Amino acid sequence: MNLWLLAKPIAVLLVTVSSTIFLLLLSQQNQSPRPASMARSFVLWLHGLGDSGPANEPIKTLFTSPEFRNTKWSFPSAPSNPVTCNYGARMPSWFDIGEIPVTANSPNNESDLLKAVKSVHKMIDKEIDAGTNPSNVFVCGFSQGGALTLASVLLYPKTLGGAAVFSGWVPFSSSIIEQIPPEAKRNSIS
Repeated sequence: MNLWLLAKPIAVLLVTVSSTIFLLLLSQQNQSPRPASMARSFVLWLHGLGDSGPANEPIKTLFTSPEFRNTKWSFPSAPSNPVTCNYGARMPSWFDIGEIPVTANSPNNESDLLKAVKSVHKMIDKEIDAGTNPSNVFVCGFSQGGALTLASVLLYPKTLGGAAVFSGWVPFSSSIIEQIPPEAKRNSIS
């Protein structure tokens, strides 16, 4: 097997992990001490088109510093849906994608996107209801998961700890921008 074929995916993984570590460490430095019961952090990791949550779980093993001792990780899998850009083939997909590459003029299925955003908001709400401070909630995503991360964090009604988007895009038109609550405009997005 030619090792050069693995160089690009390994480089992408290293950049992704490094950026996430930087974001999480930076946010931890800016926070005041909290009681142990509230110090838990939560990382929601959203995978890309055709991937699965469990396939991304090894990422958490790279976060070994003490700041991550009380971190709860979640790697959900997207439901299987037909995807237009893949000729209607069913695969794990958070929302439909009309074409690849995605451009500013690509068609958006905003109702499908907003349905996925509601699903992410339910995951975040469940964790906050369990006692995690919203400032300790981080949403990260790769590719389609990155696009969903951006939409979910910008449309969430509270300020979260932050978001990291890797190889993602803005998945909505200007009409959704008007729906961004003031609290969400304070979110840190990398």
